[in-house]
Amino acid sequence: MGMHEYFKSLSDLEKINRCPGKFKYEEHSVAAHSFKVTQVAQFLGTVEEQAGKKVNWKSLYEKALNHDYTEIFIGDIKTPVKYADPDLRERLANVEESMAHHFIDQEIPEKFQNIYRERFKEGKDDSLEGKILSVADKVDLLYESFGEIQKGNPESLFTEIYEESLGTILEFKDLESVQYFLKEILPDLISGEFTNQAELERITSLIIKGENTEQTFAN
Repeated sequence: MGMHEYFKSLSDLEKINRCPGKFKYEEHSVAAHSFKVTQVAQFLGTVEEQAGKKVNWKSLYEKALNHDYTEIFIGDIKTPVKYADPDLRERLANVEESMAHHFIDQEIPEKFQNIYRERFKEGKDDSLEGKILSVADKVDLLYESFGEIQKGNPESLFTEIYEESLGTILEFKDLESVQYFLKEILPDLISGEFTNQAELERITSLIIKGENTEQTFAN
C-alpha cells in the first residue's frame, strides 16, 4: 500500500469530461474544473478577507482542490439531473462516499487515512469556506455554460445549467464576494456581441430580479 495509486488516479481526472453525452464546442475535464474552482475560490476568499472576514485558507484550498475527486469513481453527472431529484442526489453522494472510503482503506497508507477521509468528504458545508466553495463551483459552471451559449450551441441544456448556476450563486448573495461578482464581474460576462446576447441578458435579469437583487445590465 502506498500513494502510487492515488497519484496515478490524478491523471484519470484529466480523462473525465464534464457534462457527458451532449454536443460541446469545448470539452472541460474534472481536473481542469478543480483547478479553476480553486483559482476562483482564492479570489472570492480574498474579497471576503478584505471585507473583514477570517478565512481559513488551508480549509478553503483543500475543499476546492478535492471537491470533485470522488467523481473518479462514478464520473460526472449532469447538473440538471443531479439536482432534479434530491433523493437521487443523496444516493449518488452516498455511493461516492462509500467508494472513496474503500479506496482510502485499500490504497492510502494508514497514517494518512483519516486526513484523506476528511479531504474527500463533501466540502460544501455551512462554514465560510464551504459557502465560498459552493459559489466558486457554480461560477466555473456558469462560465462553462456561457462559453457554449456564446458559441451558439443549440443544446438547451447549457441555458438550463446557466440558469441553475446563477440561481445557486444568488442563494449566497449575503457574501461580500457574491455581491462583488454580481456588480463587477457578471455585467462584463454578458456584455459584448454574440448571437444570444440579448436573450442571455434577459434571462440573467429575470433570475436576479426574482432574487430581489438590484442589478442592471447596460449594452
